[in-house]
Amino acid sequence: MHAVFFEDQEMTLGVVIGESKPTSVSAQTSRPLSVGEYVIIDSHDGKILGLVERSFVSSAALMDIHNFDEAIESKEIADINTRDKSFTAKIGILGYLAQLQKSLVVLPAIPPIPGTSILSATKDDLGIIFGPQKDEWVNVGTLLRNSQIEAKINLNKIISRHLGILAMTGMGKSNLVSLLAKQISMLDGTLIIFDYHNDYADLHIPGINVIDAKINPRLLDAATLADVLEIRENADIQQRILRLSFTSEVQRAQNFWDSLDHNVAMIGAAPERKDDRHSAARVQDKIDDARHRFADILDPDIMDPLGLIKQGKVNIINISELSEKQANVALAYYFQELLTDRKSALLAKSAKSKNAKRYRFETPVFVIIEEAHVFIPKGEETHTKYWAAKIAREGRKFGLGLCIVSQRPRNIDPNVLSQMGSLAVMKIVQEDDQRQIMAAAESISHDLINQLTSLNVGDAVFVGQWVNLPAIIHIEEVKDKPVGSDKNAISEWKAAKKFERVASESTQGLIKKDLLLD
Repeated sequence: MHAVFFEDQEMTLGVVIGESKPTSVSAQTSRPLSVGEYVIIDSHDGKILGLVERSFVSSAALMDIHNFDEAIESKEIADINTRDKSFTAKIGILGYLAQLQKSLVVLPAIPPIPGTSILSATKDDLGIIFGPQKDEWVNVGTLLRNSQIEAKINLNKIISRHLGILAMTGMGKSNLVSLLAKQISMLDGTLIIFDYHNDYADLHIPGINVIDAKINPRLLDAATLADVLEIRENADIQQRILRLSFTSEVQRAQNFWDSLDHNVAMIGAAPERKDDRHSAARVQDKIDDARHRFADILDPDIMDPLGLIKQGKVNIINISELSEKQANVALAYYFQELLTDRKSALLAKSAKSKNAKRYRFETPVFVIIEEAHVFIPKGEETHTKYWAAKIAREGRKFGLGLCIVSQRPRNIDPNVLSQMGSLAVMKIVQEDDQRQIMAAAESISHDLINQLTSLNVGDAVFVGQWVNLPAIIHIEEVKDKPVGSDKNAISEWKAAKKFERVASESTQGLIKKDLLLD
């Protein structure tokens, strides 16, 4: 990690050269500047904060080299000539420093004049911007290039405007989720993580609530139940038979599945429905099939699953044992119920509802969905995608925030991704993924996107409403539990071989003992 350490006072790094714009300038500098480093453009109209987006180093002596011998000779000349190296940079203009320290973005109307000095940014310059001393701002790490500056994020903004965490596998997505979980826990917030890989159950968080995903089929509507049973949308007769069979009596029946199956059988046996017998039999087969395949998730005897989620706690809903189809049904159900609950809570608080209290969560809820590309796919309709999109559009009004986590941004529905008001983007090398991110986030420049391939584990570009300014941040490591880490195959192989050898020696010892006894 390249860090820039602060001087007590601003020092001159270079000057503006060439053609400048209100949004960016070029600079000739005394040293190579690091991409992601913050600098001050000392304009006559006031100090301007800039972010280094591209950095270049060139050598006059080592230009136009045609062979190795020429390269060696030119290197000797370059080593002797102290003026041989040239350091230039492209600096994106973020706004006037004084306004940025008040959380206001004001770009210069007139570009900085060529010859304007470029200064180092001090702790006083940056500390107020990136480390506000307010309750809603929590620390998640440090600025990558200015390592003495705390990097804080605004939790209110991710709950009201949503969050996307995007990165290749192994680059730190789970660590950031764990860090957010700990911060929300310390504020007694309500967090729900749909845990696709069983990564978070062992987090050392007081009062963490780990539950298995469950759905009470009695609480589903007929259309959703048809999907659970995998009755095709175009199977009109089967759809109608299920709809007619799924009565209020069945929903209240002591034995739900038997009652539903009985109703289907009765419809199939009715003389006037002789032509429907085959379809009724198919529905019965699907009911029997689902009772076994979805036994882990469909439980007619469970209480309202939403009641298992605790307000003011970190709730881990384990979906790691479910198939994609099962998990999709579960997430859609929870999303629908959570949105309905938060709407009811807001209506009750605004005295617009005359009904008695029928909601569980009095305060905002933040939901994190891992492997978002599985449940919110591009070019494919799923139940989860429908409700996730609805939360992305409406959740801010009702205090229901959504975070999507994925290593395949290109496979996420772009309409949902574009609704994420904040992004944490870690190492991404696929150009398709980069283009999808660019399309989703107007505040991330093409030059910053190009830096994604060079980020290390735990480094991320933060953009959007949860930060005052775009920043490259080194995220604090959660050391309580190594979530999402790679398996150590070599150690496991060695341990298994050692166990096998010990077991074999023990068995041989018992055999010898038996022989001696004989």
